[in-house]
Amino acid sequence: MFLEIENLTMQFGGLVAVNGFSLGVAEGTIQGLIGPNGSGKTTIFNVLSGYYKPSGGKITFKGKRISGLPSYRVTASGFARTFQNLRLFKSMTVLENVLVGMAQHAETGLLSAIFNPIAISHEEEYFHEKAMGLLKLLDIAEFADTLATSLPYGHQRRVEIARALGTDPKVLLLDEPAAGLNETESENLRKILLQIRELGVTICLVEHDMKLVMGICDRITVLDYGKKIAEGTSSEIAKDPVVIEAYLGQEDNS
Repeated sequence: MFLEIENLTMQFGGLVAVNGFSLGVAEGTIQGLIGPNGSGKTTIFNVLSGYYKPSGGKITFKGKRISGLPSYRVTASGFARTFQNLRLFKSMTVLENVLVGMAQHAETGLLSAIFNPIAISHEEEYFHEKAMGLLKLLDIAEFADTLATSLPYGHQRRVEIARALGTDPKVLLLDEPAAGLNETESENLRKILLQIRELGVTICLVEHDMKLVMGICDRITVLDYGKKIAEGTSSEIAKDPVVIEAYLGQEDNS
């Protein structure tokens, strides 16, 4: 399996936020992770991205164990994420925010800058072109020189996704990317995520927008109280009585 989570447990004192969670994600797919608030979704992302060291279980990526690694090593292995709350650099333009995400791939250091300025100039040009390509993909290239935080909320979300893509991830973790978006913005996001998948990036999506989740995810996993209660395709999840009762809303039998 491309990405595999086995019996993952995350405990904070007496609180078990994630309890024996397992999940396999196939390469090139969009995996949805849904559930009520407090069900453990973001905690799983925090463990996946190296912000938390799990209390138990393991995570393997392309056959190598990554659980317990610090976040910078998880990022270097091919993971990138966005957050529920926007974390853009307030004093930077849209383009500069995306360029920050590419910094880890810079090969020219101080000595190169001193003795081989042509090399660093070529690298800067390469990163600039690549960043602009990502902004075009996210349909925000016209705002490249605009202060990122001055853009409408939906566009700021796209900047954050572009910055994450700047790290050349194999797996993109998106934590509620449709939060605060209107219906048109959510539909535009759906098209963008499909384009990203076409680039070969595997997407793990935590989201409350059920129209987006059901319309885009290859597989959906449902959490409740830190445990997996269901897993399947969108049609299977929509009909699951346990999911309906716990999350989607009790069926009206009247």
